[in-house]
Amino acid sequence: MFAKINSAGCYGMEAFSVEVEADVSRGLPRFDVVGLPDAAVSEARDRVRSAMKNCGCEFPVSRITVNLAPADRRKEGPVYDLPILVALLAATGQLRGDFAESAFFGELSLDGTVRKVNGALPMVIQARAAGRKEIFVPAGNAAESAVVRELTVYPVDNMRALLAHLSGGKRITPATPLEAAESPALALADFAEVRGQHEARRALEVAAAGNHNVLMIGPPGSGKSMLAKRLPSVLPDMTEEESLETTKLYSVAGELPAAVSLIRARPFRSPHHTVSAAGLSGGGSIPRPGELSLAHNGVLFLDELPEFNRAALEVLRQPMEDGAVSISRAAGTVSYPCTVMLVCAMNPCPCGFFGHPTRRCTCPQGAAQRYLSRVSGPLLDRLDIHIEVPPVDFQRLAASEAGEPSETVRARVNAARALQAKRLVGSGIYANGQMSASQTRSYCDPGEKGRQLLERAFTTLGLSARAYDKILRVARTVADLEGSETIQTAHLAEAIQFRSLDRKFWAGR
Repeated sequence: MFAKINSAGCYGMEAFSVEVEADVSRGLPRFDVVGLPDAAVSEARDRVRSAMKNCGCEFPVSRITVNLAPADRRKEGPVYDLPILVALLAATGQLRGDFAESAFFGELSLDGTVRKVNGALPMVIQARAAGRKEIFVPAGNAAESAVVRELTVYPVDNMRALLAHLSGGKRITPATPLEAAESPALALADFAEVRGQHEARRALEVAAAGNHNVLMIGPPGSGKSMLAKRLPSVLPDMTEEESLETTKLYSVAGELPAAVSLIRARPFRSPHHTVSAAGLSGGGSIPRPGELSLAHNGVLFLDELPEFNRAALEVLRQPMEDGAVSISRAAGTVSYPCTVMLVCAMNPCPCGFFGHPTRRCTCPQGAAQRYLSRVSGPLLDRLDIHIEVPPVDFQRLAASEAGEPSETVRARVNAARALQAKRLVGSGIYANGQMSASQTRSYCDPGEKGRQLLERAFTTLGLSARAYDKILRVARTVADLEGSETIQTAHLAEAIQFRSLDRKFWAGR
């Protein structure tokens, strides 16, 4: 007897339809799974056999062949356990019904419990595109799967509940997406806790408004990490497209929090400086997203920047420009999006006190320049804003007056992003920091006086063509924060100031 059940697979961010075909015929008992299965798929034979027996079903003592079509595409992971079991039950007559408009996926435990799998959201979206009307998913994947409209999502806890539903017994209640207000809220640290550092706060506000990359340099204890960790509290609201894409990434990586339908808060990733190049960019025999992609539409914070492996830092250069990272393997190439705001913090020398107003640097001669040289010029050039974070004096630390709260700053950032979204509508980008060179020329006209100022800065500071474009984009963001339709000279001057710090520390390197 023969049966066919619809399912789906996922490779990277790309999902594809899979048909699970089961044939049960006479012959010596044998259970074969074909269709380019990996080890986890091949092991489904033992999980399916035990789950069927422990759920009171009869496992056929016959020749069983399961084909995962299309047969020329590699199938990975335990996602096919559930559709294989349903296909066997249908092929042996233990389950009757029309499953042409249904799809199944999920991992089975030996007692019939259905376990959560990675990549549920892309697979559910693919099932809808393939014309499925209802889909049966593990209960652990129900929240993310339910955000896909125009199909019915049934959360399955165990095989007994599924069999009762399919046999006309007790129905499974369809899953519904959690509203934003029902999603778990994140407690974000507030900028009001920061004392002093008005210039650094202003730089981070501009960076948040335009999605610009930032480098903060200063002595230990000046508040660099404190400022960076409070940056999420002033980031703008995510658009629906950004939220869905970020949720898909976390679904593929298996890092989507429990009972979360859509990620509404922008990610903040802060890997340790011992992270490898593959850990940052992604990789593995089955390519998974790295820290760079997991920070998509959010912030990637690299503290103690010179301490990172040189190879790990250099792998950031191309993805920062392209907004995507490609991982090539023999089985194929996977591309993960990585439009991030890169925020870096570092000391000016190994001891941290090079250029300190009151404390003496104890590093040997030349140590500061060797330390700074760990950050390559091309990477430094890709950081839009360079800001010095000086030590805070006692009077400001002891002041009882709180700083400006994050809520106030965030309101200005949201207003600036609204102007950018209106300007860039239909372009596929949402912020000034993502503009291409042609878009920069179109939307960032500095005017005649501005061009004269830029010419002097370009000659004096020895700026590159990339730095020139980044100054124009930052100036456009400063103008948006002021609500100005045109870029004024004052806006350009502030943007140039954010690019001049490297001449103090890296001059003559």
